[in-house]
Amino acid sequence: MGFVVRWLVAFILLAMTFNPTELNFVRWAQTGWDAQTSLIVLSGLVLLVAYVVFLTAVLRGIGAFGVMLVLAVLAALIWVLIDFGWLSIENPGVMTWVGILALSVVLAVGMYWGILWRRISGQIEVDDDGDV
Repeated sequence: MGFVVRWLVAFILLAMTFNPTELNFVRWAQTGWDAQTSLIVLSGLVLLVAYVVFLTAVLRGIGAFGVMLVLAVLAALIWVLIDFGWLSIENPGVMTWVGILALSVVLAVGMYWGILWRRISGQIEVDDDGDV
């Protein structure tokens, strides 16, 4: 359940930022900048904080090499789906959603990796300052 929650939050964050519909931050900022500048700036900063939290956790969890590996696996999976005809690159809207889905999986894997690693390996992480 923990992975699903992390994936869902990552998916919502990415979809709120940009998606092929009219309901996203990028389109709202483009069309409403003159009338709602302060609200757009505030919302953009909140999104930026959320991305910093996610990316920091992901880079600590799986690192840049891990991100590239997960992206490579997902890219190969998308290639297979296209090759078998189950996914078409002719529809840019669908491919945008596929990209959002893939990036959200990367973020969720990075956020969940530490928990998964402790469960698989049985390791316990202890932070010790040495000042006890």
